[in-house]
Amino acid sequence: MFTLVDPRSSTPHCDGVRRRNFLQVGALGGLSLGSLLQAEAAQGTGSNERSVVMIYLPGGPTQHETFDPKPDAPAEIRGSYRPISTKVPGVQFCELLPKLAAMADKFSIVRSLVGMVNRHESFHCYTGRPGGRNGDGEPAGGWPSFGSTVSYLLGPQRGAAPYVDAAPKMSHRPYNNLGVHDPPTTTSWPGYTGWAHTPLTLDGEIKDDLKLNGGNVTRLGQRRELLESLAAQQQRQHRQAGDDGLSLYRQQAWGMLTSSGMAEALDLSKEDPRVVERYGEGQATDPSFGGAPQSPQHFLRARRLIEAGVRCVTLAFGAWDWHSNREGTIEYLSRKYLPVFDHTLSVFLQDLDERGLLDRTAVVVWGEFGRTPRINAKGGRDHWPGTQSVLLAGGGIRGGRVIGQTDSIGGVPVERPVHLQEVFATLYHTLGIDVRNVKIPDLNGRPRYLVDDNRQPVAELF
Repeated sequence: MFTLVDPRSSTPHCDGVRRRNFLQVGALGGLSLGSLLQAEAAQGTGSNERSVVMIYLPGGPTQHETFDPKPDAPAEIRGSYRPISTKVPGVQFCELLPKLAAMADKFSIVRSLVGMVNRHESFHCYTGRPGGRNGDGEPAGGWPSFGSTVSYLLGPQRGAAPYVDAAPKMSHRPYNNLGVHDPPTTTSWPGYTGWAHTPLTLDGEIKDDLKLNGGNVTRLGQRRELLESLAAQQQRQHRQAGDDGLSLYRQQAWGMLTSSGMAEALDLSKEDPRVVERYGEGQATDPSFGGAPQSPQHFLRARRLIEAGVRCVTLAFGAWDWHSNREGTIEYLSRKYLPVFDHTLSVFLQDLDERGLLDRTAVVVWGEFGRTPRINAKGGRDHWPGTQSVLLAGGGIRGGRVIGQTDSIGGVPVERPVHLQEVFATLYHTLGIDVRNVKIPDLNGRPRYLVDDNRQPVAELF
């Protein structure tokens, strides 16, 4: 990885490099020539125009008040809200999701997810594996996230960063896409794909650097000279690591910096005001949750990033840890937050569909676990890794399907349990990546499959 530095800065590091808002171009993603050719030629994962948007619901959403209502269960199980019919005959959602119900033919629901763990962190959703604790079997450097793997295998396209985290910054650090665990343990970051494949994070200083801070051609030349002045040292480091493609990697990263596409994608003033109004403003969530706001504008930004050529966008929405020890009961929280979720997600999927992007953009919506079947004494639902409902759409995934079934109280699958890594295999499949054959070496040189236990894509979704 290399660094671009503003020569105007006046505060040097102890190593002589001046401090400012650095642009760690390695974080923009990139790919060595050797890795690219090996991935494409030996593993058949050539460049394509497909993308994935991973929407993380921090805190763990309730399956009962969303996509798996249990109207015949006792009141302490079914909750306060009735089911409603959807556009798919025989399929019902919670009455607080009428807009999603009306377009249920555009996406599918897995009601029987298994393989989650009881940890308040995003790591499992972004990597497909637990990490940070003894017994997790994590390799040196940690498991790479889905986006890091995609960046490593497919690299950038059309001058855009291959992997972008568009989530707002959250006060509960393990919710952020940083490999931070709950409780705090060894940070699993960036994974064995390396620092070059960490996401470009929008809630930070990189966004400003993408605009070049009002720089002109002369300043761009100065930056490039600074970049080249570091090349010899970086070349030595990368040769020691066996990377023969540093020159190509630098060219790709520089192209991202100077391309107007990324900066345009992040500038919502370039969007049709009617579209901005259609997405809406959303609302804040109670700070005590430590989660994300309900921000439709982040979804709009994600759509613009996909249009610009980003292969993987991660996004966080809302705060779902609904024990009723914060803000109110699950009845109150559902009534306040589910309508905004319903509006935002339905508009996003419709927007992708209307622009012809849904066919080539897979979307997954989930949290770190589900919620208990029984409502607790305070009027909330507690953590429940036994199962959860997951929404999947686009990228060749067929709509109108319900995969799996839970028992009469929504506690455990009784039909077609779907493992977490089957969902990851499905997402890789939508990008044209064959999980049966593709392997990436870890930091010890051991080849690692993208999913464990020979998990395969969910065939019922195609």
